[in-house]
Amino acid sequence: MRWLTSHAIMLLALMFTALFTGVVLPAVWSSCPARRRAAAAVLREILMTVRQRR
Repeated sequence: MRWLTSHAIMLLALMFTALFTGVVLPAVWSSCPARRRAAAAVLREILMTVRQRR
């Protein structure tokens, strides 16, 4: 059972890292306005999905 827990934690960490580097960083630090708007729109959709599930 501990094996499953450690893998689940690692999967969550990988998903967070992918989300952060793929969406949050471009939304904040991109010099291209179109890329910032697109990343912000994706981040907004992700946050709305998380809010609706609660």
